[in-house]
Amino acid sequence: MYAVIATGGKQYKVSEGDVIRVEKLGVEAGEKYVFDQVLLVSDSDVKIGNPTVEGAKVEATVMNEGKAKKVIVYKYKRKTGYHKKNGHRQQYTEVKIDKINA
Repeated sequence: MYAVIATGGKQYKVSEGDVIRVEKLGVEAGEKYVFDQVLLVSDSDVKIGNPTVEGAKVEATVMNEGKAKKVIVYKYKRKTGYHKKNGHRQQYTEVKIDKINA
């Protein structure tokens, strides 16, 4: 059984027991979180939402929060002496999928 959920402007295909990294949710480690934007649920048959599946929820446990690896952003314009170096570390929340309710 798997489901497609939407969170943080992205879509994730999840099954029970999966550990995924999503955009920061602002929830403490060890707490439960419920994803209610379920776009698709598949077990023996496929239920496709319009835009979401009615009454479907995905329950998850927050493992931890952190920052991803640094991405370097370098801007450069030739012949003018202009260059700028920036770094960015995206914050994430790691969750473990406990149960898919459809």
